[in-house]
Amino acid sequence: MKPKLQFDPVAALAHLRAGDTELAALIDRVGPFTMELNPAPSLFEALLRSIVYQQLHGKAAASIHGRVLAELAKHGGPTPAALTKASDAALRGAGLSGNKLLAVRDLARKCIAGTVPSLKVAAKLGDEELVTRLTEVRGIGPWTVHMLLIFHLGRPDVMPTGDFAIRLGFKKLYRKRKDPTPEAIIKHARRWSPYRSVASWYLWRSLDTG
Repeated sequence: MKPKLQFDPVAALAHLRAGDTELAALIDRVGPFTMELNPAPSLFEALLRSIVYQQLHGKAAASIHGRVLAELAKHGGPTPAALTKASDAALRGAGLSGNKLLAVRDLARKCIAGTVPSLKVAAKLGDEELVTRLTEVRGIGPWTVHMLLIFHLGRPDVMPTGDFAIRLGFKKLYRKRKDPTPEAIIKHARRWSPYRSVASWYLWRSLDTG
């Protein structure tokens, strides 16, 4: 089933336009809110992909990810249990570095222990609770969880101040001479709440549209 946004984009744009003239002008330049969610059958699969893709891009990351999934398929599919059955040698042979191997092992353990919840349980948890729980996994930081919240779970009010492009987009939109601090962005973004994810998407798009 294709994931759905957890908010009404029309209401979100109306709120953002009413509270911030500069952002309203950016919305006019970029156009409609067309963000699509990435399907994630489970948080395990979404975080596994995030770990594999860290510090890699494009074909190399996709190739390693594909080989890891192929190895898990030998043990029943992309699940924590399957990962516990796959050998270190096989996972290293698929292309995982030593650090990433430790990270995916920890991910499987945290999923089995319940620290990483199922999607059904995650739907009942707040954003901060999910950040707290998911960042207990080795190799998973707040930025990774913020991206999951926005692009996998469709949460409306995430403010990823740790994202370089967000800081750059904010600096350009509001004509700041110095790089804005996360605290400055959060303070300004109070007027965007409860739709800071949508504002973030427009800041990202601003760097594409000029």
